[in-house]
Amino acid sequence: MMCAIERHPDGNTRDSLTHTLFNLIKRPDEQQRQIIMDACVTLAKNVGEMRTETELLPQCWEQINHMYEERRLLVAQSCGELAEFVRPEIRGSLILSIVQQLIEDSATVVREAAAHNLALLLPLFPNAEKYFKVEELMFQLVCDPAGVVVETTIKELLPIVINWGNKLDHILRVLLSHILSSAQRCPPLSGVEGSVESHLRVLGERERWNIDALLRMLVELLPFIHRKALGTCPLFSVSELKDTVFSASLLELYAKGHVEWPAFEWMHADCFPDLIQLSCMLPQKEDSLRNRITKFLLAVSELFGNSYLVHIMLPVFLVAVGDNADLTFFPSAIYPRIKGLRPKASVAGRLSTICVLPLLLAGVLGAPTKNGQLTDYLRKLLVDDSQKENQSMKHNAETIDAVRFLCTFEEHHAMIFNILWEMVVSSHTEMKINAANLLKILVPHIDAKAVSTHILPALVTLGSDQNLSVKYASIDAFGAVAQHFKNDMIVDKIRVQMDAFLEDGSHEATIAVIRALLKAIPHTTDRLRDYILSKIFQFTTNPPYASDVAHRRERANAFCEAIRALDATDLSATSVREFLLPAIQNLLKDSDALDPAHKEALEIIMKERSGGTFEAISKVMGAHLGLASSVTSLFGENGLLGKRETADPVSLEPESPTPMPPAPAEDTRFMRIMRGNFTDMLRSKSKGQDELHQNH
Repeated sequence: MMCAIERHPDGNTRDSLTHTLFNLIKRPDEQQRQIIMDACVTLAKNVGEMRTETELLPQCWEQINHMYEERRLLVAQSCGELAEFVRPEIRGSLILSIVQQLIEDSATVVREAAAHNLALLLPLFPNAEKYFKVEELMFQLVCDPAGVVVETTIKELLPIVINWGNKLDHILRVLLSHILSSAQRCPPLSGVEGSVESHLRVLGERERWNIDALLRMLVELLPFIHRKALGTCPLFSVSELKDTVFSASLLELYAKGHVEWPAFEWMHADCFPDLIQLSCMLPQKEDSLRNRITKFLLAVSELFGNSYLVHIMLPVFLVAVGDNADLTFFPSAIYPRIKGLRPKASVAGRLSTICVLPLLLAGVLGAPTKNGQLTDYLRKLLVDDSQKENQSMKHNAETIDAVRFLCTFEEHHAMIFNILWEMVVSSHTEMKINAANLLKILVPHIDAKAVSTHILPALVTLGSDQNLSVKYASIDAFGAVAQHFKNDMIVDKIRVQMDAFLEDGSHEATIAVIRALLKAIPHTTDRLRDYILSKIFQFTTNPPYASDVAHRRERANAFCEAIRALDATDLSATSVREFLLPAIQNLLKDSDALDPAHKEALEIIMKERSGGTFEAISKVMGAHLGLASSVTSLFGENGLLGKRETADPVSLEPESPTPMPPAPAEDTRFMRIMRGNFTDMLRSKSKGQDELHQNH
């Protein structure tokens, strides 16, 4: 075929044969597409530019809207592999237009191929006249919803665009603009003007994806940024620079401000402030994006060197969290830009603690060379400041959350445990409570060995504290351990400690233990579930005398919530018989203390767990909501849907030709979970009715 296409004198015959070449296989796989494309390349070499443009490419590009993606992939391959065999002006016009259309394709593999072949095409362009169009296409591909397209664009296309267009400065400006605008167009977390939440943004799934992809692109650009900063140094020639990091002596010369060095200044005068601005729009839950920024900062310190980290990076972020910083190594011309990062109002201060402090801890002080300084800074934040008279830890909850983010980096755990132990053995109550809160948030990020050797001993110490606030804070942390670990030894230690809390006999301790363990019920072991159930049975069988109705109701609510959570798990028949059903019976005796919705739920659980029928359940439900009579009137013999003989039957849904099997009578975990949701609806209805009666 190749020989005939190349040598046949009749154009129509050649067109027919070329058409056949591209349609040999209905859906060619990768190997078959490569065979076809190799044939096209060989033909193009032999027949020259004009025939390639007029005979070969048109036949290929006819496939651009083909229903099969494999055919459209052939088009993408032709753009990269046949471009060198056509005139230069065709590459920048027709071929680029084809690539642009392929970038909009619905198939991920086609868009990925478009990115790959655009990278092959660019070096063949005679000039950079189409640069801005190509840059626009590149950013479109970076923000593609498919990860493989993003990866191909960042790894293959981006370096080619930089080397071809030589416009790194413009790419960086557009990149930072896209990052900020992606967050800014999202709605605020709160509409209350002046609140911290009004500054934070609710990121949509697409915006979060785009910001993440653009931050990945920024990391990929870092070697180019570093190389350009070194290459444009006005103080030394590249050959005079001893290494690839920026030394203290070089920074001293830069600080005198006698020269301009925009490629170097971009990082701390533009990039860092914009990343700080971005971080101040990210709610606390956006850990993945905060992690991406942190990794970029760590990469900067590694590439630019320790002197840059100490004298440039650290001061920028210290100022941004409101701390004092040494700006000796900054030229006076950019002082205002750096000082402008300092929070000026209380809301801005809280915002910087929530959003910037995590970056300072993990991304700047978290560098391997700054371990000692990170320890000192964290100790000052958590220990020293808390010991000062009349001064609690700055923005307590926000600071703890910043330390929580630092805990996601395993390399800092040993240092954090050491500082936490100082807090645990402190004589300051507030510091001990903070220690318990920090231990709680550390739990999801460590393994069972660390829990046994560090977390549990610290919590046992706090749990034996005479101050009730400290004790209750430790109970909550024990609950977090129970939620995340099923190790028998850990569970046994939790049970022993919970017994010690319950021996206290106080109402507050009982509620704290039940609520702490409640969160663990769906995740923990059968042993701990049985333990919780046995304690509920014990407390409902011999309840302490409480004349205070509010206390009785709070206790009943806690027990009911735990029973409903336990009911949604696979309890053993023994546990149901010996603990669950007796506990429910005990709770139902004190009807004054029960919320109506809880009462409804308990009665249903009682009926179903003891083998009740649908009619029995309906009676229970109907007693409160009139559902039994409604169900009967709807489905009964004389009910609307029970009547089979009507003049004009109304069918709401097509009737299944196969009769549905009857629902199984036995209880299932799914039914129990659904029942939990149903009783939530009953609760809201009950509250609405109570409010209505009060209004009347």
